[in-house]
Amino acid sequence: MRMARLRLNYTPMVYASSRIIAIAFISVLAGCKKLVQVSPPTTAINSADVYSTDATAIAAVTAIYSSISSGGPYTSSVLGISTIVGLSADELTLYPGASVAALPLYYTNNLNNDMQFDFWPGIYQIVYIANAALEGLNGATGLTKSVQQQLIGEAEFDRAFLYFYLVNLYGDVPLVLTSDYAANATLAKTPQAAVWVQIIEDLHNAAQNLSSFYIDGTLINSTNERLRPTKWAALSLLARAYLYNGNWAGADSAATAVIGNSALFNLNTPDSVFLMNSSEAIWQLQPVIPQHDVPDAYSFILPASGPNSYPNFGYLNDSLVNAFDSGDLRRADWVDSVVVGGTTFYYPYKYKNDSVNGPLTEYIMVLRLGEQFLIRAEAKANEAGGVQAAIADLNTIRSRANLGNYSGAMDQTSILVEIMHQRQLELFTEWGDRWLNLKRTKTIDIVMGTDGACALKGGQWNTNAQLYPIPLYDLQSDPNLIQNLGY
Repeated sequence: MRMARLRLNYTPMVYASSRIIAIAFISVLAGCKKLVQVSPPTTAINSADVYSTDATAIAAVTAIYSSISSGGPYTSSVLGISTIVGLSADELTLYPGASVAALPLYYTNNLNNDMQFDFWPGIYQIVYIANAALEGLNGATGLTKSVQQQLIGEAEFDRAFLYFYLVNLYGDVPLVLTSDYAANATLAKTPQAAVWVQIIEDLHNAAQNLSSFYIDGTLINSTNERLRPTKWAALSLLARAYLYNGNWAGADSAATAVIGNSALFNLNTPDSVFLMNSSEAIWQLQPVIPQHDVPDAYSFILPASGPNSYPNFGYLNDSLVNAFDSGDLRRADWVDSVVVGGTTFYYPYKYKNDSVNGPLTEYIMVLRLGEQFLIRAEAKANEAGGVQAAIADLNTIRSRANLGNYSGAMDQTSILVEIMHQRQLELFTEWGDRWLNLKRTKTIDIVMGTDGACALKGGQWNTNAQLYPIPLYDLQSDPNLIQNLGY
């Protein structure tokens, strides 16, 4: 069973406690469909007890990672972002006979206000756990100081990570910062700008609280496992947050700090980037689903018979495959294919281990160094006098892919186009990166619009589709919530 593998990375007492606490939290939340109307815990676990010892406090925060890792690739769990948001963009083609009814709606950008398959409730449920953890940790008096500081940093980082996806997928969202279910049940949407302020504040605080080296489940001993967030994970996400908000200097500074830590981080060759604990990994998640190993490998690697109704719903769009230059190692190592009836189906092959309960060789990559070079390149290109520095970072990514140095036009616009092109090829099918970047660069209407990707997928593009709808059941239960435009 997959859960047994967690013993490799957490001490037995921490593992056992985290499992109990995770089950307790999830049992409270799983039956609750309302976004912010999460009922108070009715389990036997008392918050004062949970945060009275290092082991149980560590277990409570570890439960957050179990919750993030527990969903499948074609579900509305956090882990479904890579696949389902990839369907919304121009990365994947959906098999017509897919057995999950909601997938064609994401694929054709035709969501409605009564979706029973969305990310909103699952993400907010984990936000609730992070908030409860922060409240318990800040009020705790019996914890080892360094353990308490690390756990506070982890909960701050986790909350920022979750809100990053909420604000990018839904726009204005309720900013839930406590576990007070009564107060949360009537929250209105908070403007995106204020949510971003909170994300950045949490990440600044997390960077101060988190360890600068990787630690194991005791939060004392160092480890080679890159499964718990560090200061560098907080800075990496901070660099991305600054980039999304046009703070070029902030993005440059945060990315530079991460890139400069060559003792921990280096670019791998493409064939080894996604291995567990690779030197490119800044933060990874350990798979916890019993039925298969890395979820993306399970769903993306096509059998010899090709795509099917389950679980291999999606394969790469030909336009993405054709975007690679000849000789690009990413095309050779991260894309594979099967031929069925004379038709070639290309699929993502970043993760190569699709075994069932086999030896773990890969972890779920969340943050990695390659993105930091692209973040810094874009930030430099937007800073005065930064063009040459931007090209240097761009060439680092091109060189790793076995491509020559950039030889195009040297004006800012051309360089930014090339950076976006390399981002498309570098980060395809990773955490919805393509969809989110089309939106933030305001190119989504061009790519998805008239005669664009949406039409090729059988849909009709409406610019309002770049934000997902708020679930109807939350609108009905919270009178202060307002639906996004177009739904």
